[in-house]
Amino acid sequence: MPIITISRGSYSRGSDVANKAAEMLGYACISREVLIEASEMFNIPEIKLVRAIHDAPSILERFSHGRERYVAYIRAIFLRHVQKDNVVYHGLAGHYFLQGIPHVLKVRIIADMEDRVREEMNRKNISDDKARYLLKKNDEERRKWGLTLYGIDTTDSRLYDIVLKIKAITVDDAAKFIVDTLRRPSFKTTPEAQKVLDDLVLAAQIEALLVNEFPKVKVVADNGSADIHIAGGFGMTASGAKERDIIYRVQDIAINLGGAQSAKVRLAGSISGEFIR
Repeated sequence: MPIITISRGSYSRGSDVANKAAEMLGYACISREVLIEASEMFNIPEIKLVRAIHDAPSILERFSHGRERYVAYIRAIFLRHVQKDNVVYHGLAGHYFLQGIPHVLKVRIIADMEDRVREEMNRKNISDDKARYLLKKNDEERRKWGLTLYGIDTTDSRLYDIVLKIKAITVDDAAKFIVDTLRRPSFKTTPEAQKVLDDLVLAAQIEALLVNEFPKVKVVADNGSADIHIAGGFGMTASGAKERDIIYRVQDIAINLGGAQSAKVRLAGSISGEFIR
């Protein structure tokens, strides 16, 4: 069965739509659970993970790679959750992590700014101006996050299969639209589509295990085999022997902890220029 990701701004009723659609389909509905699990597994405070997928990166973070590490942790846990199918995810970054996966219905929920402002005012007991400022700041932070890390604008409708505005269309209407669309043959989970997702899950797991030590690691998986590329930053000072030690250790992590059947490691920018095994 397919996967649904629902992107939304604050007070756009996106979580209500997600829960209603999940109820109609008999699917699991997940959101914060991903952050909690990532926080526990990688021993990172949840607030740091929230900021990693919400706030726009600072200039310092763009050079320190701290945010990329947190995003790698969240991505690995998120993909493992949706790998089982029958899932509605509402929250940050899901539509980024599942780009290129055929059996994913990507939905954007929007609402009138005035309705959102009233909701913000009521919930936080603040003025119209303060509520409007906070909402615009929040929206811009999310937009900058996508542009900086993925080169994608969250407000670009081309990122989604459906964009629904909650106004004349109610929460129940929106959920029905989603359910009806999901039943189209184009969103059916095929063996080919599942393989694409399985490969992505394996690559994400290995990246999450390596990214703390190798911030510029990139992994591509295919049928259980992992191709690992590490671009500099591995702290070598002497010879090719050190490079071999790193490669053997990375392979051991990828196979024995990450679950790969085999692993090829490429060190770019090493002493020898490029070392592959």
